Parts: sequence; structure tokens; C-alpha cells
Amino acid sequence: MPVATKKPENMDFESALAELESLVGQLEQGELSLEQALKSFERGVQLVRAGQQRLDQAEQQVRILMQDGATLAPFAPSGEDAQ
Repeated sequence: MPVATKKPENMDFESALAELESLVGQLEQGELSLEQALKSFERGVQLVRAGQQRLDQAEQQVRILMQDGATLAPFAPSGEDAQ
């Protein structure tokens, strides 16, 4: 398992998510020792908390921007254009 070099709160959202996905994969394989699995789980919890904090901040920014009376158009994912 690679040594964590950055604190989760200092990582960007995408990097934290990528590391979390890697940790989950390692845990799912079931080949880690109990000590390694616990350390990975602890790191994962830290990454989830930091990611949630980033999402909360982004949501707050959107709310602030929307206070100016802006309206949003309905979202149509690519391939599902309105006809």
C-alpha cells in the first residue's frame, strides 16, 4: 500500500476520490493484514470526510450564486436531448 503523502484536507476532490477508490479496491481484495486494512479504512474515512467538506463548500458557493435571482434550465445529459 502506498504511503499517504498528503493530508486529505490539502488534496483536491478528484485526487482524494481516486485514492479512496484505490483503497476500496485493496480492501475488497481481502489480501491486506488486519493492521493494514485498519489503516486503509482510517485513511478512507479521512478522505470521505474531506471530500464531503469540499462538496458542502461547493454547494454553498452555488447557493450564494443563486441568490442573485438566477434561474437554471433543466439538465439533459448528453444523448438525452429534449425533443
